[in-house]
Amino acid sequence: MFSLEQFPLVFEAEHFEPYMSRDTINFHYGKHLATYIKNLNDLIAGTGYEKMRLGEIIVKSAESAADKKIFNNAAQVFNHDFFFRGLARDNGSDVPADVADAFGGRDKFLAEFKNAALSVFGSGWTWLVIENGKPKIITTANADTPVAHGIKPALTLDVWEHAYYLDYQNRRGDFIDAFLGHLVNWKMVEENMI
Repeated sequence: MFSLEQFPLVFEAEHFEPYMSRDTINFHYGKHLATYIKNLNDLIAGTGYEKMRLGEIIVKSAESAADKKIFNNAAQVFNHDFFFRGLARDNGSDVPADVADAFGGRDKFLAEFKNAALSVFGSGWTWLVIENGKPKIITTANADTPVAHGIKPALTLDVWEHAYYLDYQNRRGDFIDAFLGHLVNWKMVEENMI
């Protein structure tokens, strides 16, 4: 079984102000992620999933239409944890050279990532992934996650409204700009590219 303590924040809730408020962190982490964890625990109790690791639950439940609720909650736990671990306010690093080069330069990568995030209809995620050894930008809807498809994530941006609405209302583009300009842990992205 899982607990919020297994997915700790490595920063204080106010660390990202003014780009992401304490209230957003408290709701996003303390309410949304906590609810996905509780729901997942309730759904897997007494099943074959109960003793599995999170990644195993995601892969196995993705194959079963009957286990869609388990998949949705497990994937959202992973996605949110990966998102929060990928945050670092103005950490002094920049888009890794191998990522920038793969997209024709830093600015082209940032523009393509932003356009992908803006294109997500409704709720979902924008990802930088490594597929077949190459960096690629993809989007997933709702709870879907690259790990369910055997694809390695390097960076993700949560574009569900709960990730930004308290701070940016309907201005998703402003949230994306703040994320790319001030909130990405580029060092972690570089490590994930290996």
